[in-house]
Amino acid sequence: MNTRMLINGELVEGAATLDVVNPANGKVFATIARADEGQLEEAVAAARAAFPAWSKLTYEERGAMVGKLADALEARKEELAQLLTREQGKPAAQAMGEVIGGIYQLRFYASQRHEPQIIKEDAKSRILEHRTPLGVVAAVTPWNFPFMMVTQKIGPALVTGNTVVAKPAPTTPMCALFIAEEAAKIFPAGVLNVIVDENELGGPLTAHPDIAKVSFTGSTGTGRKVYASGADALKRITLELGGNDAAIVLDDVSPKEIAPKLFNGAMINAGQVCLAIKRVYAPASIYDELCDELAQLAKDAVVDDGANQGAQIGPVQNRMQYEKVLGFLEDARENGTVLAGGDRLDRDGYFIAPTVVKDIPDSARLVREEQFGPVIPVLKYDDIDEVIARANDSEYGLGGTVWSADLDRGVEVAMKIDSGTVWVNKHLDLPFDVPFGGAKQSGIGREGGDEGVSAYTQKHVVNVALS
Repeated sequence: MNTRMLINGELVEGAATLDVVNPANGKVFATIARADEGQLEEAVAAARAAFPAWSKLTYEERGAMVGKLADALEARKEELAQLLTREQGKPAAQAMGEVIGGIYQLRFYASQRHEPQIIKEDAKSRILEHRTPLGVVAAVTPWNFPFMMVTQKIGPALVTGNTVVAKPAPTTPMCALFIAEEAAKIFPAGVLNVIVDENELGGPLTAHPDIAKVSFTGSTGTGRKVYASGADALKRITLELGGNDAAIVLDDVSPKEIAPKLFNGAMINAGQVCLAIKRVYAPASIYDELCDELAQLAKDAVVDDGANQGAQIGPVQNRMQYEKVLGFLEDARENGTVLAGGDRLDRDGYFIAPTVVKDIPDSARLVREEQFGPVIPVLKYDDIDEVIARANDSEYGLGGTVWSADLDRGVEVAMKIDSGTVWVNKHLDLPFDVPFGGAKQSGIGREGGDEGVSAYTQKHVVNVALS
């Protein structure tokens, strides 16, 4: 288990140390290297020095190295998945799914190419568009997907010719250090650097004058600070921020059939997914039946250490978020009817019982804010236009879902939801070749697909006279 950071091609100790806690028992399981501002400066300087040579390589040469990283990680996927569960808490099957997804993600980006294209040509002129790398990229990642969020950012950044300083969340740094250990054997010195902090280096990193682009995934509040930090230098910035995704259930579905899909869409990773279902709107005709079905699923769910066989829902990842979710539960008890769960579990670690709440007003905190935990509010509606307006009445706009037996009807409703991605009769389907991102205060820019790769490049237009 690597506990050292990667700076200028070397695995190094930190100026200080950081304890990493297993959320399933609340106990420290690793003490790792932690950077100070001096080591941050070293990492940025190393990335800047490595940029000229790295950017001159071909896509094939850079992609080959990104592919080697994917191969090296795949060879250790069992070890990596176990580490992911230990630091993040998610059940083993979900952890392995994240690891495999991240490896495939690297392979997808390794295959991408941005060759010059003729965008217009006539007798008088030929106009070419080509793309060049930006420089040093700061990749700042959250704690809910500590492996896949790193691969999502370093893959396109590296293959397009940028160098990277990656900074994982301080509560889940181990997967990033695992990547660093393998990357040190593959990439030239300085191309990929991984530093760890305790949330004090985010500002200095994103505001650093030698950082050309920031790719940040995290809360909307922190995203605003990141956006402001890049304003003076007009840095290129991609922000994938919070969500309060609404699921609109139409009156032509079976509550018994749809409830497991809604429950899984809300409770995956203990609800700690920016694109998870955060609030469910159900028509009055099936409201009570759907609430009862969801409540039974919550009561039957196996909540346990993700490393234990049969665990379906793990702990909340860290104490700060745990206390925040407990605050939402208090709000739920005061403003709604708790059908299942509603409290912490009496055991070590940050476990909260899966909770279903009905008869709660739109004004409640649990409905207005992003709970990021295993809690589902279910709200009643009578009119489709009314519920669309209620779903859109949010500062967030990351994702959403519509559930209907009539696909045309479902699509018609989905088209009216003001979110970056809306699914019909499924949830969390995110192909790597399809861009995703948020509307309103859920973010700026896109990750994934050609648009996500292009975000790590500068467009250049060359206009040539032919006569």
